Amino acid sequence: MKSIKVALWGSLGLISLLWLISEQASFAALAGFFDWRNVLVQYSGVVSITVMSLAMILAARPRIAERLFGGLDKTYRLHKWLGIAALVVSVSHWLIAKGPKWAVGLGWLERRGRPPRPHLPDGSLQQLLASQRGLAESVGEWAFYAALMLMVLALVKYFPYRRFFQTHRILAITYLAFVFHAVILLKFDDWTRPVGLVVGVLMVLGSISAVLCLARRHLSGRPVAGRVASCEWQGELATLAVDIQLDAGWPGHQAGQFAFVTLHADEGPHPYTLASAWQGDGQLRLLIKALGDYTRTLPDRLAVGDRVVVEGPYGCFTFAGEGKRQIWVSGGIGITPFVARMQALAREADGKPVDLFHCTGQMNDAVLGRLQEDARLAGVSLHLYWRKRFEVRHLLETVADWREADIWFCGPAPFGRQLRAALLALGLPAGRFHQELFEMR
Repeated sequence: MKSIKVALWGSLGLISLLWLISEQASFAALAGFFDWRNVLVQYSGVVSITVMSLAMILAARPRIAERLFGGLDKTYRLHKWLGIAALVVSVSHWLIAKGPKWAVGLGWLERRGRPPRPHLPDGSLQQLLASQRGLAESVGEWAFYAALMLMVLALVKYFPYRRFFQTHRILAITYLAFVFHAVILLKFDDWTRPVGLVVGVLMVLGSISAVLCLARRHLSGRPVAGRVASCEWQGELATLAVDIQLDAGWPGHQAGQFAFVTLHADEGPHPYTLASAWQGDGQLRLLIKALGDYTRTLPDRLAVGDRVVVEGPYGCFTFAGEGKRQIWVSGGIGITPFVARMQALAREADGKPVDLFHCTGQMNDAVLGRLQEDARLAGVSLHLYWRKRFEVRHLLETVADWREADIWFCGPAPFGRQLRAALLALGLPAGRFHQELFEMR
């Protein structure tokens, strides 16, 4: 989370500093409300297109971002906060541009006469850009209204995922409209200054990313087709186990990673943690909890032989760490990455002792038997909390040298926050607690 905050506030601070450096010479000439208003319109516009560009670049899933922020889940969290920042700043930009006009109409401000525009050489680029100001303002305004609606919908959790997937891509079109708006309306002299150069590079990269998103292409995780090999409904757990046989092209994955899987084209891709270790045979297993409208329909809708598309792998929840031992804590369907890791350890042990604390309110004998057998083969000590509240003291009492361990958590977010806070308060270094932020919207 620290890297996300640094990236967010660092980008806002850097572009603000570059803008101040570029504009500081003109501040002394500002006289009156409307001069300051024009400056603030420029500033808010520069910040807005900057954070929009960064958000769009991250939407293309560049592999370098996943490495920098510790996984695609963290990258998407930054993408979300950049989107929120863009929403706030663009609303401010719109109000600064429109507010004075409303105030003049209400008689609160006196309209100032427009100063004469400087003469521009015929046929010059500057004259061409200036001639498009009216169009750029109209395009930017209507793109703002569309983007505002789409970003608000993206933040509404009750908005169906398939509709979110379908509508969120339209933001790429509104972004391209904002690029046109910014190219025309950014002060011409700024293009040769550091702020203009940075904004220009970001807009080029953002525009490339927008086109990729519209074409449903990403910079990492090539899609691979496959078919459903088997389905097993685990009724007591409200979970569907799906085995997929992939066609050629899957690069392999590490235990703990996830993929975007399209089981039905009308629903689009959903992120699922991979519940099987890679064995080079093209087989993957998913454990899909019936948590939403779509996943509850899968037992009736998904059939053996159905064609699917898998894109990935993604994520850095891969059990790498410097601790002398490992402690795993899972809640409910959060057991999935640990199942895959136990399969990997059964084939190739890493020599580190492991304790797995699994908390669940639902269980059946067949699933419990498989879990116990996986733990036995992997040499993992399994501690099951079935219909019993797990408390931090259970971990402390069971693993005496817990401070020397890397702790990996997968489960409900509130559970993870409480566990992390308790362990850090007791002296666990923050870098030893690993948790995937499995929210992609």
